[in-house]
Amino acid sequence: MESNRSTSSQVTPPQALAGLKVIELGQLIAGPFAGKTLADFGADVIKIEPPEVDGFAGGDPLRQWRMLHNGTSVWWQVQSRNKKSVVLDLRTPEGRETACRLIDEADVVIENFKPGTMEKWGMAYDVLSATNPGLIMLRISGYGQTGPYRERPGFAVVAEAMGGMRYLNAEPGRVPVRAGVSLGDTLAGLHGAIGILLALQARHASVSIEAPKGRGQVVDVALYEAVFNCMESLLPEFSAFGAVRQPAGSALPGIAPSNAYVCSDGLVVIGGNGDSIFKRLMIAIARDDLATDAELASNPGRVKRVAEIDAAIGAWTAVRAVDQVLDVLHAASVPVGRIYSAQDISHDPHYKARDMILQVTTHDGLTVDVPGIIPKLSATPGAITRRGPLLGEDTDAVLDALKQSQRGRYLD
Repeated sequence: MESNRSTSSQVTPPQALAGLKVIELGQLIAGPFAGKTLADFGADVIKIEPPEVDGFAGGDPLRQWRMLHNGTSVWWQVQSRNKKSVVLDLRTPEGRETACRLIDEADVVIENFKPGTMEKWGMAYDVLSATNPGLIMLRISGYGQTGPYRERPGFAVVAEAMGGMRYLNAEPGRVPVRAGVSLGDTLAGLHGAIGILLALQARHASVSIEAPKGRGQVVDVALYEAVFNCMESLLPEFSAFGAVRQPAGSALPGIAPSNAYVCSDGLVVIGGNGDSIFKRLMIAIARDDLATDAELASNPGRVKRVAEIDAAIGAWTAVRAVDQVLDVLHAASVPVGRIYSAQDISHDPHYKARDMILQVTTHDGLTVDVPGIIPKLSATPGAITRRGPLLGEDTDAVLDALKQSQRGRYLD
């Protein structure tokens, strides 16, 4: 059964990546997130999944992660929407040979195995590109394809630690915590999708008589590097000043005020760190003395007195309900928000107005809300056109089409 958009029944317009053929060999989060991003915008993503062998469940392990409906994770409907599922055993020569035939007709192949695995299988990039010189290969791993750590197993939890994020994600003096989702994987998947698009542009620019499709290349993404790329001023501050940035809980060190504050019935976050915004915030909470204090007119002065400022804001929010705080500060054009749970997101009218809550109906009739598609493209927007596939659902159709397209080139 196809998916249903929650706010529109219009015919899907042309999509930006229509005609792009992608073979997804990766499992779990990082590689498949890159594949999902491409599939959302029309790429034909064929996901290769392992069969059940020796009592081990077949398919991507994500099918069994977290909360299940009739044996399949509802997360599957997010990560594998718009994809096709083909079962091949890459541990066998036959499975690898068929995968290579599929890759021979593809624009992109995505893999997130331990470095060296593709080479061990005889599926290194130089082998695959010998017959498909326009091929782009995205390789996601914990530490990248080179360097002294390349062979170490790497998960997002380790990447977030090595990339510098986990050190900061704590209350001062307490053990660092994780964000609650696998940010390292998702960031790597996004960087991988960006890398594929860059490589496609380069391929287009390299079209010639000798290379009618242009030249492909390898996109090498390390989980820890994707995290590290988002760490803002962490390294230059150490390099320039020897400053090791420390955990600061919900505050944002060096930028004031920006924090979470306790209300009488919950919490809000307030970003009052712009100069004019700070003045409006202080007037809104009846602290005109701080609004007109010359030392607090710019960020450096506010940073010196951040404890005083936070105390003033906290005293004001503590005796007011969240909704009252939101009303007052919205009226004053001060950035403020409640801290959303899944229930808050589900009921929020702005999420719905922006098509950020869509619906997918599973093969057995369960309707599931899933995150919408970003970015928003005006002429060629993304869309959900297929639910997450059953294991091997598309094997026969895909392999039959492969035989037809390659008849005479390979023995059946």
